Formats: sequence, C-alpha cells, structure tokens
Amino acid sequence: MTTEEPRWLSAEELDVWLRLSVVLVRLPQELDAQLQRDAGISWFEYMVLAGLSEAPDRTVRMSRLAVLTNGSLSRLSHGVKRLENRGWVVRSACPEDGRFTNATLTDDGYAKVVATAPGHVATVRRFFADVLEPGQLAQLGGVVDTVLTRLAPEIA
Repeated sequence: MTTEEPRWLSAEELDVWLRLSVVLVRLPQELDAQLQRDAGISWFEYMVLAGLSEAPDRTVRMSRLAVLTNGSLSRLSHGVKRLENRGWVVRSACPEDGRFTNATLTDDGYAKVVATAPGHVATVRRFFADVLEPGQLAQLGGVVDTVLTRLAPEIA
C-alpha cells in the first residue's frame, strides 16, 4: 500500500482560502438575516421565489429548481410546501412528462418577490457589489466561472 504525501496548500493559497471561507459562511448569514427580518422568509425561500419569477410562465420543474437553488430535492420540497401554505407557489404534474412535478409562482408569490427584492438587492450591494473596485467584478466573474466548471458544471 502506497501513501502519497498530500498536496498541502501554499501559504498564499491557505491565506486566500481561509478568507474566502469566511465570505462563504458570513455572506449567506447576512442575506438570510435581512430576508428573515424584513420579509419573513429565508434566503433559500427567496431564491425559490426569485427563480420562479424569472422563468417562462413562472414555472420550473422541481428537479431543475433544486439545481438553481443549490438545494436537495428534499430541502426544496419542504421549502416549496411552506411557500404553498402561504399561497405563493403551487405544484402540479409536468404536462410533458407526468413523472415530474412543476412549481409555479402565483400572482401573490410574484407580488412577494417584487416587494422583497429591493431590500435584498440593497443587502447584496452593501456586502458585495458596492465594495468592488472597477474591474474587480469582471475578474471575480472569471474566477467564479472557473471554479463552477469544476464544482457545478450543470450550472456553469
């Protein structure tokens, strides 16, 4: 049995990774806290509503919506159930293939997205967009695309 020595991170790689790790944890916490406080929904629920609001006919297959929201089908099912209970989403059999379930944003759900979006965007600006210097957004976009190609090729 051979044991290879791990490829340890260099000092620079470790430094950047640790700082990125803080961003990966803290930014979702900030987004979730704002949405809970101001709109009474979680960031995950907002991502479901927003994803549906941008889809044709405000309808998406649950399996595709799970990918878009970075959630498991189980997590998505529970989240959509909460949104259904509020009258913001309805589920129905996919007309093209009855084995699949579609989620559709209702008019009340669309109104919720429209009412919630300004506060959410202000928080995204506060912690992300407005802190970047000119050129950094494009640079970061390239970095994100490179990582997504390896991490989530179905999204990239």
